[in-house]
Amino acid sequence: MESVEQLPEWLIEADVALAVRHLGDGLFEFDFPIGSAELLDRILDEYLKADAALISAGGFDVPQVFISDMDSTMIGQECIDELADYAGLKAKIADITERAMQGELDFEQALRERVGLLAGLDESAIQQCLEDRIKPMGGARTLVQTLRAKGCRCVLVTGGFHHFADPVAEMLGFERVVGNRLEVVDGQLTGNLVGDIVDSSVKKSVLEHESDALGGNVISLATGDGANDIPMLEAATYGFAYHAKPKARAAANGRIDEGDLTAVLTLLGIPESEWVRD
Repeated sequence: MESVEQLPEWLIEADVALAVRHLGDGLFEFDFPIGSAELLDRILDEYLKADAALISAGGFDVPQVFISDMDSTMIGQECIDELADYAGLKAKIADITERAMQGELDFEQALRERVGLLAGLDESAIQQCLEDRIKPMGGARTLVQTLRAKGCRCVLVTGGFHHFADPVAEMLGFERVVGNRLEVVDGQLTGNLVGDIVDSSVKKSVLEHESDALGGNVISLATGDGANDIPMLEAATYGFAYHAKPKARAAANGRIDEGDLTAVLTLLGIPESEWVRD
């Protein structure tokens, strides 16, 4: 590996042997001894100024299972916030959403409170919201389609709702959807949910069950952005925090702070000539 000639004083004082190899397109590879996570973050943020990073002790391989969050990860919006706008409640509900994503509120309590505020909203607002507001995140379809072409099973797991997740999954190419269900009676939302809640423990269990179904030594990939994604990110071989909240970013061994989701493919070493774009 080619050594970096000029190291900042704080890195010299840390007494870390650092050799960096530039792989192109802003991608670097370097060895780092087990030690301070804070120092590693500082190297990535201040020294390399990395927009994206993936930390692995054993090289990089194409995953066999991919589990992803939906809101603010595979799509650029928070569905419940956008839907709330049709009820004139976006600011109030978005504040609750933000606090839940930061890990400041209990997820289930926050979800039920927000859904309760939507009672009486016409179901037709969901389709209108889908058509007018919900857009895929940059690189999302390329990521999913490329992984599927490599034989990876792709599952969308969301604390959001099937009303949104099912069409999003079809649009991007996911093979299975796990999400919450809004109760609708006589064409209106009741403010209740149907069935069990999809929370952080469910996201992690889906990752584990999908991996177990393929046998031992499965390489898994997960992407998410909020506190509700932390157990899933920690359990995955490669857990990517995408434009994430601080707690999720700190828990992941991969991060994308700038750029789109194709950065995952780059960091996994999949050449752009093999990306599926359609």
